[in-house]
Amino acid sequence: MSAKRTAFFDPDCRQCPRLSAFLGQVSAQYPAYHARPVAPFGAEQPRLLIVGLAPGMHGANATGRPFTGDHAGILLYRTLFEFGFSNQPESRSREDGLELRDCRITNAVKCLPPGNKPVPQEVRQCNPFLQAELDTLPAGAVIIALGRVAHDAVLRACGLRLSARPFAHAAVHELPRGFRLVDSYHCSRYNTQTRRLTPEMFATVFRLARARLDGGHA
Repeated sequence: MSAKRTAFFDPDCRQCPRLSAFLGQVSAQYPAYHARPVAPFGAEQPRLLIVGLAPGMHGANATGRPFTGDHAGILLYRTLFEFGFSNQPESRSREDGLELRDCRITNAVKCLPPGNKPVPQEVRQCNPFLQAELDTLPAGAVIIALGRVAHDAVLRACGLRLSARPFAHAAVHELPRGFRLVDSYHCSRYNTQTRRLTPEMFATVFRLARARLDGGHA
């Protein structure tokens, strides 16, 4: 792991007692699982950063790569491929040859939370890692927040008031350093199966991001 990456990720972090204890239980139950903090994945200096909520039990927590191995990654990686941010449309394991282009995926909380729901204190405890990661992005970068928790985490990492920039699907918010935050409903199984988030709706979010990165004004 590079020195640059350790600035915004600690593979041995145990700062949240509840999460640390839960990972211990999961590791005992599933010895083959990663069951540790999950590192960001993608380009070293991306212009697009995607921020999710936290690793899923049988997805990133198992494989050690964000959105890999569970339902939530199906729509995400297919859409990344369609918009030119990856070399293949599926993410199966860390050894599948997948590469992200000008894009990185991270999470607001780096460890698996019980019930897939981190408590507010855990989100705040992990926020300095996200802040450090934002500091590595080039000016003018685009950030896609998958869900309200990720949206709020990005604003907090930027030192901004949450009430001034409310979450809404496909909403666009101007941030310091020329960053632009684009909101999306999370690509979870529940949201996609209930059609709260459709492929067309998700594509709209990435179309906004791509237009910005390509020099447009969307």
